[in-house]
Amino acid sequence: MTHSRPQLIIRAGESERLYWQDLWRYRELFYFLAWRDILVRYKQTAIGIAWALLRPLLTMIVFTVVFGAIAKLPSNGVPYPILVFAGLLPWQFFSNALAECSNSLIGNSNLLSKVYFPRLIIPTSSVIVSFVDFLISGMILLGLMAWYNFLPSWRIVALPVFTLMAFLASMGAGLWLAALNVQYRDFRFVVPFLIQFGLYLSPVGFSSSVIPERWRLLYSLNPMVGVIDGFRWAITGQSSVLSGWTTLLSMAVVLALFCSGIWYFRKMERTFADVI
Repeated sequence: MTHSRPQLIIRAGESERLYWQDLWRYRELFYFLAWRDILVRYKQTAIGIAWALLRPLLTMIVFTVVFGAIAKLPSNGVPYPILVFAGLLPWQFFSNALAECSNSLIGNSNLLSKVYFPRLIIPTSSVIVSFVDFLISGMILLGLMAWYNFLPSWRIVALPVFTLMAFLASMGAGLWLAALNVQYRDFRFVVPFLIQFGLYLSPVGFSSSVIPERWRLLYSLNPMVGVIDGFRWAITGQSSVLSGWTTLLSMAVVLALFCSGIWYFRKMERTFADVI
C-alpha cells in the first residue's frame, strides 16, 4: 500500500488584509535584502562608502558655481552651497531610489520565479538602501552649516514630514517603473532620461522664487517641487514661494503617485513570475 506525500501549496494572500499580513510575516526577508544591497553597493570600490559623500559634494560645487557664481541667481541671504544642498539631498534620494527601484525586480528575477513572498518587499528594500545614502549625505549638510555658522530655526522640526514625502514620492514612482520594467524592458533606457529631465524641472540648483508667477501652479504639479521647497523651508527658514494651497497641491500629487503606484504594482504582481 502506497502513501502519497503531503503537498505544501504556497498561495499569495487572497485579500488585501492577508497580503499586508504576509508583508509582516516576511519582514526578515526584507531585512536580508536591504542589508545585502547595502553591503554590496560599494563593494570592491577604491573609496567605498565615501562615494555617498563625494557624489553630492561634487554636484553641489558644480551647481553653486553655475547658478550662484555665474548666473548670479538669488539665494535670499542663505549661503548658496547650503541652498543647493538643501535641495540636492531630497532629489538625490529620489533619483537614486528611482534608479534602484526600477531595476529591483529584474535584478532579483531568480527569487521571483522560485518562491512566493510579497513582491512589494523587493522595491521597498531598494528604497531603504537609497535612504541610507541620504542619511550619510546629510553629514555634508551639517558640515556646511557648521562652516558658515548657519543655525536652523524652529522649522527644522518639520523636516521628518518632508522626508516622509520624499520617501512616498520615491516609492510611488519606483513601483510604477519597477512593474513597467518587467513588462517592457525598454524602461531601463527611459529611467535615466526621466531622472535627468526631472533634475532640470526641479528647483535643485536654484530657488523656486525664480519661477514666474504665472507658471507656479503648473510647476507645483511636479511632486518633487513641494518636497524640495519643504526641505529648504525647514532647513533655511525661507518662506517658500509655493506656500499655501500650491504646496498642498504638490503634497496631493505625491500621495496620488504613491497610492497609484501601489495599485498598479499589485495589479501586475501576479504576472511577474511568468513574464520575467
